[in-house]
Amino acid sequence: MTLTSVSRILIPAALATLACSDSSGPGADPIDALPRQLTAAEQKLVAGSNSFAFDLFREVNNGQKSRNVFISPLSASMALGMTANGAAGTTYDAMRSTLRLGTASKAEVNEGYKSLIALLRGLDNSTEFRIANSIWYEKTFPFNAAFLSESKSFFDAEVAGLDFTSPSALTTINSWVNESTASKIPAILDDIDPDEVMFLINAIYFKSAWQSKFDKAQTVNAPFNAYDGTKPSVPLMNQTASFKVGFGQSFVAVDLPYGNSAFTMTVVLPNAGVDVNTVAASLNDASWNTLTQSLAVQKTMLSLPRFKLTWSSVLNPELRALGMGVAFDLADFTPMSPRGKELIITKVIQKTFVDVNEEGTEAAAATSVGVGVTSAPPPIRIDRPFIFVIRERLSGTILFIGKITKLPA
Repeated sequence: MTLTSVSRILIPAALATLACSDSSGPGADPIDALPRQLTAAEQKLVAGSNSFAFDLFREVNNGQKSRNVFISPLSASMALGMTANGAAGTTYDAMRSTLRLGTASKAEVNEGYKSLIALLRGLDNSTEFRIANSIWYEKTFPFNAAFLSESKSFFDAEVAGLDFTSPSALTTINSWVNESTASKIPAILDDIDPDEVMFLINAIYFKSAWQSKFDKAQTVNAPFNAYDGTKPSVPLMNQTASFKVGFGQSFVAVDLPYGNSAFTMTVVLPNAGVDVNTVAASLNDASWNTLTQSLAVQKTMLSLPRFKLTWSSVLNPELRALGMGVAFDLADFTPMSPRGKELIITKVIQKTFVDVNEEGTEAAAATSVGVGVTSAPPPIRIDRPFIFVIRERLSGTILFIGKITKLPA
């Protein structure tokens, strides 16, 4: 089946934003436990999502070892999860396997997403955390009412039919994306291909400040030992405080909490002489759990670069490598449409943005899935390539993973 012989669905999904805010006031007191235990469905979803996070990061990084990388695996997981809800047979099995959800049934996956979304939204009164989903479809193409209804019920999705031949359709979709990401992703689509009949979009917005902000007066310019051997001068933020610190055989890690500490950024700094890509390749769900469980409070001096970057990539090769090839080649999306055996995924694109500064963190991610027919430690000075993970600490949910190899002067 060729792309020219089939209709196509483009599913631009998974948009996420983190921004700065004042963490003072009610709700900023540190918390040590979730308001309730994770359900069995949530536990399966979080475990699978985190395994997928590191597998996707590893595959992406394999092709970009000398470059900066910044992905949102949670966004990709939700985008593909919403898409998989419309898959059947070996297509569903392959997508479920790629998302590392084991033998979870559709009901378990749907309930897991639904309840996890609700849980994450309300964890920190000093943090604004929103998750929004939408489905935009060509109103003349037949889609199953049950699929659209389940998307509303389990993903809280806004669903609307549009005339894709009208220029207003592109404006409507991009305006939703722009608003959902606080203008960090102004548009996800450049145009709508005549064969494209659906866009599934997931948006995540997170706004919070560091629990312990950096004093701007302590920020100084200093060399950053980049992966390519250059040493650009970059702004290093500094503070001496109590942080959770952990050690591996080849790295040191430090945890920087936001707001009431439910959300954190964990920075993994390879030891001097250790390739950051070696550490990146070693990260998986098990090693990550070992690391986070070993974090212990210690007073230390931390130097962290202030940085801002954008990143984008087509994820088709990585997702194929993770086992989702059938969804690109000969798929079955009959739960989505009576013409579902004509539908295939055509492209998966992710665009991201991150800004780390003295106040906190601002970041955005957009994933487009196209479907077509067919002891007291020494000072921690992060002045060389490093990995960072933005996560919800108590459930363990990973929102973003990044690698910095070089910073602009």
